[in-house]
Amino acid sequence: MIRTTCAYCGVGCGIAATVTGERQVRIQGDPDHPANRGKLCSKGTHLGETVGLEGRLLHPMIGKRRASWDKALDLVAKRFRDTIAQHGPDSVAFYVSGQLLTEDYYVANKLMKGFIGSANIDTNSRLCMSSAVAGHTRAFGEDIVPATYDDIDAADLIVLVGSNTAWCHPIVYQRIRARCDAGAKLVVIDPRRTETAEQADLHLAIRPGSDVALMNGALAWARAAGAVDEAFLAASVVVPEDFWATLENGSDLWSVAGTCDVAPADLRRFYEWFTATPRTVTLFSQGINQSTTGTDQVNAILNLHLATGRIGKPGAAPFSITGQPNAMGGREVGGLASTLAAHMDFAPENRARVQRFWASPAIAPKPGLKAVDLFRELGQGRIKALWIMATNPAVSMPDAGSVRDALAACPFVVVSDVVAQTDSSTHAHVRLPAAAWGEKDGTVTNSDRTVSRQRALFPLPGEAKPDWWIVKEVGRRMGWKTAFAYDRAAEIWREHCRLSAYENDGARLFTLSGLSSAGNAEYEAMEPFRWGGTPFADGRFPTPDGRARLVPVAQKPISAPLRDWPMTLNTGRYRDQWHTMTRTGLAPKLARHREEPLVEVHPDDAARLNLIDGALARVGTPQGDSLFRVSVSAGQRVGELFVPIHWTDQTARGGRAGLLPRPLTDPYSGQPGFKRTPASIAPVATRWRGFAIVAGAATDLPDCLWATRIAVPGGWLWEMAGDGDPVALETLLPKGQRIEATDPARGSRRVAVIAQDRLAAVLFVTERGELPSRDWLIAQLSAAEVAPTVLAGRGPGQQVERGAIVCSCFDIGVRTIVTAIRDQHLADVAAIGAALGAGTNCGSCRPALARLLAETLEPAHAHG
Repeated sequence: MIRTTCAYCGVGCGIAATVTGERQVRIQGDPDHPANRGKLCSKGTHLGETVGLEGRLLHPMIGKRRASWDKALDLVAKRFRDTIAQHGPDSVAFYVSGQLLTEDYYVANKLMKGFIGSANIDTNSRLCMSSAVAGHTRAFGEDIVPATYDDIDAADLIVLVGSNTAWCHPIVYQRIRARCDAGAKLVVIDPRRTETAEQADLHLAIRPGSDVALMNGALAWARAAGAVDEAFLAASVVVPEDFWATLENGSDLWSVAGTCDVAPADLRRFYEWFTATPRTVTLFSQGINQSTTGTDQVNAILNLHLATGRIGKPGAAPFSITGQPNAMGGREVGGLASTLAAHMDFAPENRARVQRFWASPAIAPKPGLKAVDLFRELGQGRIKALWIMATNPAVSMPDAGSVRDALAACPFVVVSDVVAQTDSSTHAHVRLPAAAWGEKDGTVTNSDRTVSRQRALFPLPGEAKPDWWIVKEVGRRMGWKTAFAYDRAAEIWREHCRLSAYENDGARLFTLSGLSSAGNAEYEAMEPFRWGGTPFADGRFPTPDGRARLVPVAQKPISAPLRDWPMTLNTGRYRDQWHTMTRTGLAPKLARHREEPLVEVHPDDAARLNLIDGALARVGTPQGDSLFRVSVSAGQRVGELFVPIHWTDQTARGGRAGLLPRPLTDPYSGQPGFKRTPASIAPVATRWRGFAIVAGAATDLPDCLWATRIAVPGGWLWEMAGDGDPVALETLLPKGQRIEATDPARGSRRVAVIAQDRLAAVLFVTERGELPSRDWLIAQLSAAEVAPTVLAGRGPGQQVERGAIVCSCFDIGVRTIVTAIRDQHLADVAAIGAALGAGTNCGSCRPALARLLAETLEPAHAHG
């Protein structure tokens, strides 16, 4: 058994992994890890399905030809060196990722800022939590998360702001639910009625962008009620002279209710609960950060906690929960363009200190280009060499069409990745094969400052190498052999620890001073630990005067809908998918919860715009447009849309959320505003619809209007629709014996392909008829013989369909659950778990189970 850390979100769950074959592993939660105590969400549970080598980049590539490591690295070093010599250090850039381990991040940051001499290294973490960094720094003087998961266990009121925690951080959500079962109240502040909101004691479906008004109103209410901690403010917080006068403007209950578009009675209830509950934890995530006013929104939350003294105490803290596995580690080493290293900024004394420590020939003189600006400069030709590590900006950046154009025009693009083909790597001049999860060795830091080891389970496949090794080899070839003479990750860790403590007299809370002398064996055996203790428990902050700051923030006007773009678009995650699906897309069980990219729209908007549930619609913005499958949902506010971020050109025609948001950013953090984009939506007619199930490796996308691909056991499922001749779908089918059936009256065609006496593929297309369920046909890929009813799409006799997947951990569908509720007279979620297992692992499906229970029992009670 090998103890390691999950590859996904910032919860940082510990994993106990047992290798069972050459590329096979059994995954269990680590019961001794403080973040998850043995629990895993659906994504972590199915990590074992993602460790195969299908689609992997296993050798260096120059253009389309395989190259040796020496040739590839020499070329990268030469092109970067020549570009710098001709155009200066700021003509090159790195774009890195929260998927990197801390050791990888450290070496990349050191090379760019300390030796190339530019700060043009930014990270995809800029897209998810940089507003929290800026807010923490403005209020506390340093990027410190002043909370731990243990605070959830001690809270009496838990406030979730802009976070669908049940889907995006399921293990944290289960901790929240356990505390609520013990008597704590839960408030969810989110424009959408998500499954998280359905379980709340109070849901405030506020107008997008009105968070500052909401939090300012809460603070004004608390002050009027005498809940401001005057003694704490006097001793530990600087209050600007005009702070309270500024706050009072428009912060009365009725004004805030109008701005936020919520019922005054609901708003009053939240304010009263907060005022009366000293032990309050406010957790916030992308709904707060991903905004052009994200930093102000963060500071509005921090102001509320600082002014009421709800910080540095058990069960009382503002808590930024990050999206990526090592976003925090990247912040610690300076992976953002706006920070230098070890929580230091670019002040002259910090620049001199870091340069002395690194003994570097040059140090970046100023902050570098943040992500959106970096790709804008790339498009304008001022960045002439770019190295992308472990991320896919052609999909994830806002206005992704312009990002693609910029990549295509760049003279030299390097991509280090585990996957051979991504939307970004298609533009690479050099591709370098990096180690994946299960092959990496290093550390990560989770959302509550807990550092954990990520350990290798398998040997490096092909010619893949760790990211730190790739970067240090380029550094050595650029002429800095001594500075990048690392032989193992432990050496980099020790240097990182020494830098955190170097000339640090306590001015910075971040320090790993006690770990800098750890030997290789101690590094290998490292147990999870949290740095920083309980920040601010003594009322002291890392500012020159030791006091925090209340930061005056005012609600910005919320623009009215535009004539051509009357809808408001929001983007986010699905429960069982991760980023651009390069990993989760390999796991069949994770694909069935949401098989296609859906645009969620309120029933009133659907009726007004002639949008039909299950049909296609085109979502457009001034930046671009893309097709989505319509999902009519009462959980949406009228006038608002929601789409997922995960689909790419490798997996779909359509569903490209990144094409739609504006490249507008927060003025302090540089974080893009993904959550409030003016948009339009219109129905798209199709002539036919269909699906194909194909055994073996994935094939290229078919030439039709709409196609999406997901992994299934033994192969792939394609969902398709079109307005032309479906003959192009033939490219999906392998060679073999064919059996076919057509129905001209319904415009239907069904094809099965048999190879070596096994089912190799099926294709079902219809213009007016019905399509069968996919489950039985998928199962036939692994059947020993071809069923005679294969073209019927079902087995002989009566078939019981399981329906859409609700519990991905145990592969349980909605019809199975509803049948069990009715036939076994199940009365609560716990009873469903006892009967079927659903909801007993990660728990992220429990809100859905509760809803199914209510919907199933309600008709029975009505007739009872």
